[in-house]
Amino acid sequence: MTTPDRPQPPISSTPVLRTALVWGGVATLVIAGVGGAIGFAVAGVDGMLSAFAGAAIAALFMLLTAVSILVANRWFGDALYVPIFFGIVLGGWLLKLVLFIVALMLLRGQPWIEPVVFFVALVVSVIASLAVDGIAMLRSREPYVDVSLPGAPKDEDPKFDAS
Repeated sequence: MTTPDRPQPPISSTPVLRTALVWGGVATLVIAGVGGAIGFAVAGVDGMLSAFAGAAIAALFMLLTAVSILVANRWFGDALYVPIFFGIVLGGWLLKLVLFIVALMLLRGQPWIEPVVFFVALVVSVIASLAVDGIAMLRSREPYVDVSLPGAPKDEDPKFDAS
């Protein structure tokens, strides 16, 4: 990683991803609690554990996606930023695919898994994660275009004003 003359400002996706991670964690805890209670009411302890497992798997994959992008953003400003970014993110997606297949194979024959409760908790968690990501992006107040502001010095980027 090269060291620029002036420190690089944080890339614009970093606050969005941090917000999505925090609210995604909150949503996962709520889904695990509500799903665990419903699972317990429907199928006893096995239903509760199945809901916890479904919510945990969705949370793990949400975390892997955001962390891979945040790690890749550390090379922002480097000449090789784009290939590094896509290599890390693609590697994260491939890791998630392998982990998902392994998790399903490990959980498939377990006596404590209630398949319907597990499936519903997993799907609801994924939908909640997508909703949180969308809301975080819509509320991020990111500019759509880059413009030079009148009176701004030519050598500074007006998007990253420190004041």
